[in-house]
Amino acid sequence: MEKNIVDFNRNYNINQWKIVNDGVMGGLSESEVSINKEGNMHFKGKVSLENNGGFASVQHTTSVDEVKKYTHIKVKLKADQKNYQLRLKSEKSQYQSYIHEFETSGEWQEVTLKISDFYPSFRGRKLDMPNFEFDQIQQITFLIANKKAEEFQLEVDQIDLVNIE
Repeated sequence: MEKNIVDFNRNYNINQWKIVNDGVMGGLSESEVSINKEGNMHFKGKVSLENNGGFASVQHTTSVDEVKKYTHIKVKLKADQKNYQLRLKSEKSQYQSYIHEFETSGEWQEVTLKISDFYPSFRGRKLDMPNFEFDQIQQITFLIANKKAEEFQLEVDQIDLVNIE
């Protein structure tokens, strides 16, 4: 059983995704998001550690129900051998994000992340609360924050909910 969350294509309205970088705290990281000629989301930029910065992200407000019917989130992506985070919120107004880190290979890959392993965090601090256990997702975010100044590129084809035994 699979449920598609986002399937990017050339006609996809990328304005549904919003850049949120460390500039909200005075940092100087820069990033942009677009749909490339292959019809995939292309998130790229430069993370800066200046002015206490250190992260770049792109987030999408959505409405995905019946999440508890699935065990994993599967993302088809290609990136630059750097580590990224996928972050979820069950309600947009939640202060905490639920985070799962993943490595990228430099090639096209399917990253499969167990939903119950997404842990709560706020401003980089893990919270003493249960992991993600909600039946809806209202926000999805890709974030890079590897504690170093670096350029990055992440290309995403699609995001699905799946069941894996």
